[in-house]
Amino acid sequence: MRIFIPKETHPGETRVPVIPSIADKFVKLGAEVDIESGLGNGLGFTDDKYKDVGCAIQTDRKKGLADADMVLRLRKPPTDEIGLQKEGSIHASYMEPFFDHDLIKAFEKAKVNAICMEMIPRTTLAQKMDALSSQANLGGYVAVIIAAEKLTKALPMMMTPAGTLSPSKVFIIGVGVAGLQAIATAKRLGARVEAFDTRPVVEEQVRSLGAKFVKIDLGETGETKDGYAKALTEEQIKKQQAGMAKVCAQSDIVITTAQVFGRKAPVIVTEEMVAAMQPGSIVLDMAVETGGNVVGSKLGEEVVVNGVTILGPENLPGYVPVHSSQMYASNLYNLVEHFWDKEANTFKVNLEDEILDGCMIVRDGALANEMLKNHWNNQGK
Repeated sequence: MRIFIPKETHPGETRVPVIPSIADKFVKLGAEVDIESGLGNGLGFTDDKYKDVGCAIQTDRKKGLADADMVLRLRKPPTDEIGLQKEGSIHASYMEPFFDHDLIKAFEKAKVNAICMEMIPRTTLAQKMDALSSQANLGGYVAVIIAAEKLTKALPMMMTPAGTLSPSKVFIIGVGVAGLQAIATAKRLGARVEAFDTRPVVEEQVRSLGAKFVKIDLGETGETKDGYAKALTEEQIKKQQAGMAKVCAQSDIVITTAQVFGRKAPVIVTEEMVAAMQPGSIVLDMAVETGGNVVGSKLGEEVVVNGVTILGPENLPGYVPVHSSQMYASNLYNLVEHFWDKEANTFKVNLEDEILDGCMIVRDGALANEMLKNHWNNQGK
């Protein structure tokens, strides 16, 4: 089986889909691996480093796509490149399938089987393939580092001959993978940390990291079977905002991580909440790429409102591209290895497996995921 790994074309993307040490594993698995020339140059991974582990270097991108039985990417592909792949081949990458219907149609037309990395089921067996979690983990870490760098105060308490400095207060909204890592990072830096989530079940995790869980009575809440927070009603959102307003006003840094899978991110921090914060405070919106949790946040921009700085950084895992590439490459390898037929040296499509059934969204020229079918039918497409 021939695997092709092309260079990323998304503006500003610093990560790569596969690093040499993971490419080595693909080769040892029995795959023929073609790497587009220059794939890893930005991270110091020269073509020679890929060649040293048995990869072939491809200088013709179109030929690499056309010859491949499987294409592995990080970002979703340009639609005009999907048709370059041969019928029946496999493509795996992020895809934004709830927001990009044209991409799905392109896979259907080309009869290219599409594996969507966002749709990997959140099960124990699939944990090692879960790219959303691996990248969110690093995103939570980076969010705290960026916010701390922008804050005009030190995070830890310091007792000095010149006096005692109180620890900065950090408030994390949303305690998923990103939120937990943000809590842990802020605590390691010495901040006083509080956190809130609509799922009361995460209180124990928050407390185990040394942070305080903020309790707000929202009535019945919970999480989906995949571990995501359920969408709140309008009344619940208003209660949540009122409960968080006081905490935000007392915080030096507020980091929002709340996202609802397949939908626009909910607005959590209002204009009034930002106005009540002290000048010099920082608000970082980790959900800015999916619509934003904070009124006034802008993708890739720094906005100052009444002395409060609102940050909307793009591609947080891309700030630490070596480690984020390493983790994503491992996710891809674990996916391929799980379905690898060692006798035939190929990726075996087993549609009875719940992992592949969940993440292979286009099969044999048709949309195959029930959740996506319902979504696009409701959109009238």
